[in-house]
Amino acid sequence: MFMQTFYTPGLAHLSYVVGDDGQAAVIDPRRDVEVYLEAAHREGARITHVFETHRNEDYVIGSLELARRTGAEIHHGSQLDFRYGNAVDEGDEFQLGQVKLSILHTPGHTMESISIVYRDLAFSDDPLGVFTGDALFIGDVGRTDFFPDRAREVAGMLYDSIFGKLLPLGDHVLLWPAHGAGSVCGSGMADRNFSTLGYERKHNPVLQKRDREAFIAYKTAEEHFQPPYFKQMEKYNLEGAPPLDELPRPKPLSADEFARAIDGGMIAVDVRTPEAYAGAHVPESYSLPLAMLPAFAGMFLDYDSPLGLVVDDYRDVAGAVEGLARIGYDNVGAFLAGGLHAWETSGRRYDKVPAVHIEEVEKRINEGDGFMLLDVRSKEEFESGHLRGAEHIYVGDLPAKLDQIPRGRPVTTYCNSGQRAMIAASLLRRSGIEPVEDCLGSMAACRSLACQAVVDEAGSAE
Repeated sequence: MFMQTFYTPGLAHLSYVVGDDGQAAVIDPRRDVEVYLEAAHREGARITHVFETHRNEDYVIGSLELARRTGAEIHHGSQLDFRYGNAVDEGDEFQLGQVKLSILHTPGHTMESISIVYRDLAFSDDPLGVFTGDALFIGDVGRTDFFPDRAREVAGMLYDSIFGKLLPLGDHVLLWPAHGAGSVCGSGMADRNFSTLGYERKHNPVLQKRDREAFIAYKTAEEHFQPPYFKQMEKYNLEGAPPLDELPRPKPLSADEFARAIDGGMIAVDVRTPEAYAGAHVPESYSLPLAMLPAFAGMFLDYDSPLGLVVDDYRDVAGAVEGLARIGYDNVGAFLAGGLHAWETSGRRYDKVPAVHIEEVEKRINEGDGFMLLDVRSKEEFESGHLRGAEHIYVGDLPAKLDQIPRGRPVTTYCNSGQRAMIAASLLRRSGIEPVEDCLGSMAACRSLACQAVVDEAGSAE
C-alpha cells in the first residue's frame, strides 16, 4: 500500500498517487504526467484509475495524458457534461487491493465537485483520509464565485458539503486538498500541506462560521480575481486538452533572429529575476520571473501568439516550458541564445526599469512628490497595510484598467517584494506608459526598516 503527494510550484497545486496490490489511482494530475508514471513504476503498480475532483480552472489537467499512456479509466462528477471519461455519483466505490475509494458529491466550488474518501481495509472500513479537491483547504475553503447569479445558493451548497458530509467523516481523518498556499483558488491557506478534519474544524477561520447564514454571508462578500486564462482552462478541462506526448523544445535564436521573430509577432517573455530585468531587458518584453510564471503568465499572454524566452541559464528553458505547458501554452518556439549578453553585444537597444529604494519612496511620500504610487498586491494584502497615498490596482486587473494610469506622471510600482511590481512595470512599459519605476524590496523592505509611511486597514499610521 502506498501514497505519494506531488506539489506543483507556481500553481500551488497538489495531486496524489495511491495504490495497492499492483494497482494505482491518480487524483487531479497535472499535465506533465511523468512523475505519476515513475511513482507507479517504483511501486510495481499500473495506473488503472484517474479521478478529477472537479473541472479545474487554473491548470490543464493531465487525465487524458495518463489515459493515453496507461489505459486508465477517468472518473469525474456527473453534474457536468464532460466530453471524456466516466461520470461517478455519491456512493460509488473503487477498490485497489486493500485501498477503498468512495465518492462523495460535494458541490459549492463547482456543481460537479466530488471528494474521495480513502479507507484502508486491512485495518478497518472507517475513513482514514479524504481528497477534498477545492471544497475544503488547509486554512480556508473553496471559492464560490463562479456562479454570480446563484451566489447564495452555491455558498449554501459548500456549507452543506463541508458541515454535512466532510466534517462528519471524523476528526481523525486526514485532509488532502487540491491546492496549497499561494493558489488563486483561495486565500488564507496555511503554508503546509498536512492537516486533519478535526484540526480544521477547530482552527480553520472559515469553519468557525458554523451558522449557515453567517457562512453564506461571508462567502458572498468575498472578492476573488478570475484571470482570463481560466476560460481556456475550463474549455480544455471539459473537452480535453491537445495531446502532450512531449514538452515543446524551443530553438536557440541569435539576437538578430530573435528580433526578427518579435517583429513577426512573437512575444518575448523574460523569466530572469526582477533585478536582472531592471538592469537591462529586451524592449517590450514581459517580466515574468520563472517561479511566478505559471501563476501570472495567463493574466497577460494570449494563446495564439508564439512565445520566445529570455533566460540567464539554459536550464531555465526547460523550467519555463514546463510551467507554461501546465496552463496550456504549447507555442514556446524559441529562446535567446546567449541570453541578454548576446543581445547587448549585438548592438541592439535594450531597455531598463529604474529601481527605487523604499527610503526614497518614503521621502517622496513625505514631500508630496506628485508621483503615482501603485500597489499591485491583492485587495486583502492592501487592506492589511499599505503605503500612505498609494493607489491600488491588482496586477492581474492592470490590462483592463490601464486607463486609470496617468500619462506623463511618474509611476512607481510596489508589491510585497518587488516581483509582482516588476511584472506590472513591464506591462505598463509595453503599453507606452512612462516613466515607470519598481520599488525593489517593496513592503518587505518597508517593514524591515519600520517605515513611518505604512497605513493599516483603519487608515492610521502603524
